[in-house]
Amino acid sequence: MTLGDLSFYLFTLFNGLRVVSYLPQILRVARDENGASAISYTTWLLWTGANATTGLHAGVNLDDPILAAINWLNAVCCALVIALTARKRRSRAVDTMPASGSGYTSVIMDNLSA
Repeated sequence: MTLGDLSFYLFTLFNGLRVVSYLPQILRVARDENGASAISYTTWLLWTGANATTGLHAGVNLDDPILAAINWLNAVCCALVIALTARKRRSRAVDTMPASGSGYTSVIMDNLSA
């Protein structure tokens, strides 16, 4: 086995594990009832961008559709975590709003007149 073969097998193994490892995170965000407060948009956006641009580089510059597809799949998984987090946080914000908007409006009006 050459070093090139070994690197290919290790890459395949760890990227396969990485794709599978997104599933527990996605499930935890989907089940979270606290607005997915432990999720950092900045981190997940960075990972999404890194994976997407690596996929683009692999597809365009390296002419490697398999490497491109693996990285795009990683980017999709990261984007799914972001989308689920946004949905959870929006849902939590709506759930915690007062039943009537009058209290919120009066606070705004008080701040404007001060």
